[in-house]
Amino acid sequence: MPEGDTVWNTARVLHRALAGAALTGSDFRVPQLATTDLTGWTVRESASRGKHLLLRLAAPEERSDVRHWTLHSHLRMDGAWRAYAPGERWGARPAHLIRVVLRAPSAVAVGYHLHELALLPTAEEESLVGHLGPDLLGPDWDAAEAVRRLAAHPEATIGEALLDQRNLAGVGNLYKCEVLFLRGVSPWTPLGAVPDLAGTVALAQRLLAANRGRWTQSTTGSLHRGRTSYVYGRRAQPCRRCGTAIRKEELGERVTYWCPRCQPGPDPAQSPDPTQP
Repeated sequence: MPEGDTVWNTARVLHRALAGAALTGSDFRVPQLATTDLTGWTVRESASRGKHLLLRLAAPEERSDVRHWTLHSHLRMDGAWRAYAPGERWGARPAHLIRVVLRAPSAVAVGYHLHELALLPTAEEESLVGHLGPDLLGPDWDAAEAVRRLAAHPEATIGEALLDQRNLAGVGNLYKCEVLFLRGVSPWTPLGAVPDLAGTVALAQRLLAANRGRWTQSTTGSLHRGRTSYVYGRRAQPCRRCGTAIRKEELGERVTYWCPRCQPGPDPAQSPDPTQP
């Protein structure tokens, strides 16, 4: 699943390809925008907000009473944007997954399997992203506010809370697992029992920032295949610190990886089933 740094990188790719260009054509392949034509619109900038992509546009005066618009998209689990040179083969994904094509004189941007695709006035962006917590990679990152939001739900598990984009925007499953391993905290620990929420938040921001600008995500410092993570994706493999087998369990609607020795805490396999009397 794309994490905050991946979405940030994608926004930069689109910005380099399209910013300042007047679109020469557009093709939307979703029902709600099927008749939309952005020919002649100018791309102002491409930005990210957590896991949301915001392509900001200027409409020609004769085409719209509102000049500034935003094309919003969410990558969720499997969405992607790619930028191609004119005439280059679009080979990133199967053609039936294409949801939008934006053509400019020097580039073509293709969006695959995008979710929540919407065109709205830029002044109304907050209706789609205003609920998000502080953006770990945003210019207005506010660590204290992220900690305050987390601390407001002391009974929630830290594993689920880090994925809740209303608390802080940008953490996905990979960074959740890696941050908690590095902090020595079990994913099932209630927020009220986490000894240093500020330290956990600070580490999450550092890890995302360290991977910003590259596509290979690493929390170990190594970019070699198979060495980029401590616990994520390493079920049954030995912990890099203590040798204990890494475990994988469901937590909420997602899976989590952790080392039961380095991250002591409640054992989900031994927890009582709340559906049983």
